[in-house]
Amino acid sequence: MPALAEEPRPLKPHRSSSSSSSYILLVQHLIEKCLLFNMDQRQCVEALSKHANILPVITITVWNELEKENKEFFSSYFKNLKNRNQEV
Repeated sequence: MPALAEEPRPLKPHRSSSSSSSYILLVQHLIEKCLLFNMDQRQCVEALSKHANILPVITITVWNELEKENKEFFSSYFKNLKNRNQEV
């Protein structure tokens, strides 16, 4: 009697939730580095896309979440950026 074929197993997701959260933390860390260089969101998105191969949509999503969670910081940050740009 021939052996029964096994049912195909579902594929595992490429990234586990732990590696996904690690990736998000990496993007957050890189955004924080951009902030140290007084970059705005556009500049940060361009830098991470060019130098770290991070998709712009990921950088924008993480940036927006950081802004939501740190409203006071970003309010102050944007005021300082505006003042720096006026001085130039």
